[in-house]
Amino acid sequence: MTSSELWTRATADRYDAEETEMSSAAVLGPTLAFLAELAGDGRALEFAIGTGRVGVPLRERGVPVVGIELSEHMAAVLRSKIDEDTLPVAIGDMATTVVPGEFTLVYLVYNTITNLLTQDEQVECFRNAARHLRPGGRFVIELGVPPLRFLPPGQVAVPFDVSDQHLGFDTFDLVEQILVSHHFTRDGDDGRYRRDNSRHRYAWPAELDLMARIAGLELERRVADWDGTPFTQDSAKHISVWRKPT
Repeated sequence: MTSSELWTRATADRYDAEETEMSSAAVLGPTLAFLAELAGDGRALEFAIGTGRVGVPLRERGVPVVGIELSEHMAAVLRSKIDEDTLPVAIGDMATTVVPGEFTLVYLVYNTITNLLTQDEQVECFRNAARHLRPGGRFVIELGVPPLRFLPPGQVAVPFDVSDQHLGFDTFDLVEQILVSHHFTRDGDDGRYRRDNSRHRYAWPAELDLMARIAGLELERRVADWDGTPFTQDSAKHISVWRKPT
């Protein structure tokens, strides 16, 4: 077991309802097109597949998908959408769990590499991706750029969402590269809020490139979003593609 925090049944049951924007056609369309092009005629492996937000529609596009998921509760929600023969899922952590066969694409979306709370585990995640890739295959990560430029001296918190239904902010431990995401979500119409938080280890693009080199992968492309917008110093996130040499 890695240091990843385990998603509970309650969190899994409400996950899709709380991520409707991330499941919209506007978000998923470019994501699926990007991944399907890289997968080509081969198979795709999704690390931390969750409830299948990306994996299920990618399979429906004709790409054979296999998933690895740490939380049995998240996997159970996925299983209510699609059967095991159509989209197999192995229960385990993405740093060490091995599934049969080779893949043209391994991918990890929506900041999930940060669920691994140590640098060693993140390196092992890259090694696990390389282990599953056939020569010429790609490993793709979607990850936010740490928003440390928003931290003036003495401040440790950065808000990322302020709306009627949700208040969200991150607090940072700059020494350990750990951030804690805090969520206050309105439940019902009685004015009550539900509080949740989760721990993450943030990493810079250059640090990920070094992890890739350790795993024998080479940076092929880095863009700011799934539409292919050029990555710049002002980009809030990146989509990075590393290739396993032939």
